[in-house]
Amino acid sequence: MMFWYDHNVGGWGWFAMSAGMILFWALIVTVAVLLFRAVNRPQERTHSQAARSAEDILRERLARGDIEDDEYRRRLNTLHASPLTKP
Repeated sequence: MMFWYDHNVGGWGWFAMSAGMILFWALIVTVAVLLFRAVNRPQERTHSQAARSAEDILRERLARGDIEDDEYRRRLNTLHASPLTKP
């Protein structure tokens, strides 16, 4: 007759099996949470930051009050000026 529990191992076999099951389910839950976060991450932030132009950044700095109006116009003119040949 075959037994599922080997009497020679003692209680450590059941402990190892229980700890293994807890670790297995903890791993499954962790993977599920990470996948859920990755799927529900807002996509606008990553695309909008990469696609922001220099003019957009300059406009935002003016709106926040980081730069004055005359500095904004000066920098905007510099952006729109054609590039000169480098010496």
